[in-house]
Amino acid sequence: MRTYLTLFTLSFIISLLITPVVRRKAIAWGAIAIPDNGRHIHLQPTPRLGGMAIYLAFVATLLCVPFLGNLVSESFRANIPKLTALLLPATLILCFGIYDDFRGATAPVKLVFQAIASVMVYFSGLRIDNLSSPFGGTWELPIILSFPLTALWIILITNAFNLIDGIDGLAAGASVFALLSILVFSVAQGNIEISLISIVLVGAVIGFLRYNFNPATIFLGDSGSLFLGFMAAALSLSGSQKGSTIIAIAIPLVSFGLPLTEAGVSLVRRFLSGQSVFSGDRGHIHHKLLQRGLTQRQAVILLYAICALFSLFGLMLLNPERDIGALIFFILGVVIIFGVQHLRYAEFSELGSQIKREVVRRRRSLAVNVRVRRTSDYLSDAKTPDQFFAALDEMLATNEFNCATLELNVNSTIFASFLTHFPDYPTIIDSRKVIWVWEDGQTDPEELISSDRCWTLRLPLTDEHGKTLGSLTFYRCLSDGTPSIDINNLCGNLHRELSAALARLTSTEAIR
Repeated sequence: MRTYLTLFTLSFIISLLITPVVRRKAIAWGAIAIPDNGRHIHLQPTPRLGGMAIYLAFVATLLCVPFLGNLVSESFRANIPKLTALLLPATLILCFGIYDDFRGATAPVKLVFQAIASVMVYFSGLRIDNLSSPFGGTWELPIILSFPLTALWIILITNAFNLIDGIDGLAAGASVFALLSILVFSVAQGNIEISLISIVLVGAVIGFLRYNFNPATIFLGDSGSLFLGFMAAALSLSGSQKGSTIIAIAIPLVSFGLPLTEAGVSLVRRFLSGQSVFSGDRGHIHHKLLQRGLTQRQAVILLYAICALFSLFGLMLLNPERDIGALIFFILGVVIIFGVQHLRYAEFSELGSQIKREVVRRRRSLAVNVRVRRTSDYLSDAKTPDQFFAALDEMLATNEFNCATLELNVNSTIFASFLTHFPDYPTIIDSRKVIWVWEDGQTDPEELISSDRCWTLRLPLTDEHGKTLGSLTFYRCLSDGTPSIDINNLCGNLHRELSAALARLTSTEAIR
């Protein structure tokens, strides 16, 4: 523990001393973030390349480790090839980030370099190659699954930390909490080299935060946010090498909660708003907090507290009882949903409204179409005109239509006789046909039928021999919008049962 404290202090001091030098060089070289009216919120031109300061302090401290002359230095010397295999892709990411700070790079190019670095990490031995459940059982993953999972994890975490680098000190501070979680986890596992790298990196980042906290005099830049995200992703994979369990992935998954939530929310809301998922904007969580009236310092401190909470929950998974893991994920899920809802994103508010409207519409559609199917069943059992009209009346009472007319051939004397005894139904009987009219009580049928402000659906009714028995016509106002009823149900089974019931009730045997 004394050795770790020594390395932390050394890294912190070197970072504290070297950052002003890098800041002056960034200004001299022109690596400066200029304020604009886009997604940047700083008001003064500010140098970037903060990642270079952290990297230099990190590497300079590591170079001192072999001279400590203790167990940590011996373990370090023994694992130099493994550590070199990790630092090479990390250096690649840093160099690409420096290029991005000077020239800018497109999202596809970033993904290409991150994929190359992921390949290097995979073949260094840090990978997701097996998963084991706390309930017992281990699954060895073939390379066709192991490599994509490893690459996806590294690319996701790297970009997640890059996304939250929007206000002073946020990405650097979030990486501190993430690295502290990895440190505690690696110490618990007895993984000396990962613990050593984590503590040195924490010291370098905290030393840099002296200049990066609001008001910042130097930014991380893509060189810093990509480097820190990549290191957090790669170091977190060390847990799957010792005690290979699903918990080893769950701990960093929870500990990186804020960056991952930011990444997930950003991708979903950009997709919902029709933007490119790679486009920048001012809709990040920290931007929403600033819009709610918080200062940069207040927003960062609040988000630090959230990062600390995520890290605490992550470390609770070190030795969980069987049900604790599920409970932790449930609690965090509720907290994330509540938090995102509280930020009042327009995309999620509209999505929620549409889901509510769709649920209501679906529920009504279900109820309406169930009644249509019931009507078909009732018609198949109808033995009298009373039962026939009762079935129709129940279906039409759903208010999907403003009125309906049933036209019957004049030889349908049984229906004509029936209708004359029931004045509740508007009925017209002439020499040619019997017309039964149903209305909703709010619309004048004659006015609606004669107007051009409604659409109609006419079902011709015939017997099994093709003889015309009449027709049933539905009327609905155009201003009432799309009906909930399924037209296929009307034109399918209901149509068949109507025709069959009419044929049965108007037959000579039925009349007799």
